[in-house]
Amino acid sequence: MSTLKKRWNITSNWHIVAILLAFSVNGSFATWVAKPITEFIGINYQTHGWIFWLIRIPLIFIVYQITLPFSGWIFGQFEFFWNMEKKMLKRIGLGRFLKD
Repeated sequence: MSTLKKRWNITSNWHIVAILLAFSVNGSFATWVAKPITEFIGINYQTHGWIFWLIRIPLIFIVYQITLPFSGWIFGQFEFFWNMEKKMLKRIGLGRFLKD
């Protein structure tokens, strides 16, 4: 626990629990949202096999990244997740669109 506290710059065990809960709830939410989107597009696993996964996995990733700060806000950890999102956006080259 102390390693996570130091790495994430947090002070209490509650923060770790809240962060891990936000990660898990958001992951479940992202997969839940991706299902009707792929159905709307008309792609399912039975008929399209590997093409389904080539579309669904990036779709889950995009939904996950967009909704992560909101999930963090629900668990009282918005600042932590917003800082994480800014780092990720900078790493993929979209950091120039952020205000510091």
